Amino acid sequence: MELCWLDWTFIIWFFAIAIWIGLYYARRASSSISDYFISGRNLPWLIAGVSMVATTFAADTPLVVSGLVINRGIAGNWIWWNMVFSGMLTVFFFAQLWRRTEAVTDVELAQIRYAGKPAAFLRGFRGIYLGIPITGIIFGWVTLAMAKILSVTLNWPKWQAIAVLLILTVAYITISGLWGVVSADAFQFVIAMAGSILLAIIAVDHIGGIAVLKSKLIAQYGAVGTNQILNFFPQIGSAWMPAIFFVVYLAVQWWASWYPGAEPGGGGYIAQRMLACKNEKGSLLSTFFFNIAHYALRPWPWILVGLVALVVYPELAIKGADAEIAYPRAVVDFLPIGLRGMMIASFLAAYMSTISTQLNLGAAYLVNDVYKPFIKKDASQKHYVLISRLSVIFLAVIGGIITYYMRTIVGGWELILAIGAGTGTVYILRWYWWRVNAWSEISAMVVSAVLALSLQLGTQLNWAYRMLITVGGTTVVWLTVTFLTAPVDKGFLCEFYKKVHPGGLWRPISKEVGESKDRKPIWHNFLDFLCGSGLVLFSLFGIGKLIFGEVLKGIVFLIIAGALFFIIWWDLSRQKWAVISDK
Repeated sequence: MELCWLDWTFIIWFFAIAIWIGLYYARRASSSISDYFISGRNLPWLIAGVSMVATTFAADTPLVVSGLVINRGIAGNWIWWNMVFSGMLTVFFFAQLWRRTEAVTDVELAQIRYAGKPAAFLRGFRGIYLGIPITGIIFGWVTLAMAKILSVTLNWPKWQAIAVLLILTVAYITISGLWGVVSADAFQFVIAMAGSILLAIIAVDHIGGIAVLKSKLIAQYGAVGTNQILNFFPQIGSAWMPAIFFVVYLAVQWWASWYPGAEPGGGGYIAQRMLACKNEKGSLLSTFFFNIAHYALRPWPWILVGLVALVVYPELAIKGADAEIAYPRAVVDFLPIGLRGMMIASFLAAYMSTISTQLNLGAAYLVNDVYKPFIKKDASQKHYVLISRLSVIFLAVIGGIITYYMRTIVGGWELILAIGAGTGTVYILRWYWWRVNAWSEISAMVVSAVLALSLQLGTQLNWAYRMLITVGGTTVVWLTVTFLTAPVDKGFLCEFYKKVHPGGLWRPISKEVGESKDRKPIWHNFLDFLCGSGLVLFSLFGIGKLIFGEVLKGIVFLIIAGALFFIIWWDLSRQKWAVISDK
């Protein structure tokens, strides 16, 4: 693909602003690891929410979503749409609890919730596990996607793309800390979304508009095939969606599987942003905004490009073809010289917003949860910030090596999902059941990984049955371990309860410290969770109906979404201790 001076101007301008943001926040990030990793707990909720959305918008996301549409139709996105339920669970059951812990990372919760050597082991192990291999795998698939894009658009070899991306990205991440990351996220998100929307508009216009797109799909795939492609719900029993798959998506996966950005109970960079907010109100509002924007607003430009690609590149729908390259091919084929640079800058923006967060969070695990508590406890804050910056560079090198040897983006997704299957119940119940202890989490992590990988490598069972066996087996084991091991010291649990005020099965502990009379009944959380999930899905489908010309249905869906939003607002505003609190 040829680039003119205007294209290169867009790209250079983008990098110049990103580096300037990093330099601007360098001094603030140098004050302490609290400033470097959680912005001194002073993030406005909207900035935190936008940063969450930007982080989940990586260079791989439009490639995978458009590829899913090519291979499975719009309904193929249920592989990640089901996680809206996990997201809303975090909003209404966990966001405020996380902020009350005043931890620096989600891993630190191990020594806030549990006591003794098992808690210390759990914190150190998870710090290394999430900090190095998991960060490296995520870095790998995100960078692989960007390398694919640069290969198609600029004809760069893989090694060259990786080297350039590492040098340019790590430069501003290392110096700026989370303040620089989230500030750059806001800028990068605008650029990334503008590029996605622009490409979708031009691609649909190239084909002749939505009506022509539909007619060409019918001409190529027939009326029945087109209906399956455009349907928002899958045809149960199709080759890619057996009935058991859809049941597992809707009834099991979202609460049972650990996945970055969609952890049951919150975790990872979502927890990092919640912990960085000014107060509990900000923690809840930021995650609420994130889930609406992430699931309801953002997918449609990528879906439209996938639909156009079905018409323009029918060979990519053949089994075995790499459908993920459709999106960068559309950039090359549809965008005129002058706009290609803007699109590449938008890809870079999406890439950098995700990588900056992953490297910052990975370094937080290594420094806050391994180096500081177990290697050098009493060093100065400047020393810890220096180690944090060196950790970012170390993780970037590890990630670059993994990227070079990784072949598919979906392969990385599947590996993470397999390792984390079955751990969700313990991550949820550790907040709402006093009896959960550190051994509960340790046993769940070990059994889940062993079961999932053994079933994946040693059997011919399909994914849904592997998931059910892993979840069931892991749950039985960790519950058994919980009852066979001693509970956490009651005095320690009382301190945790007074600090966090969780609901649920804490009666033996709440009796010791006294119940709070104005505490919100837990059924309100369930009401808000159901309304929030409906709000997102009706908004998602309402926007889709409007795009495809079904105006009446679209308006009705959006009115229902508005009514659900009003119920949530009414319920939260009437609870004096909840959203309106600035604690």
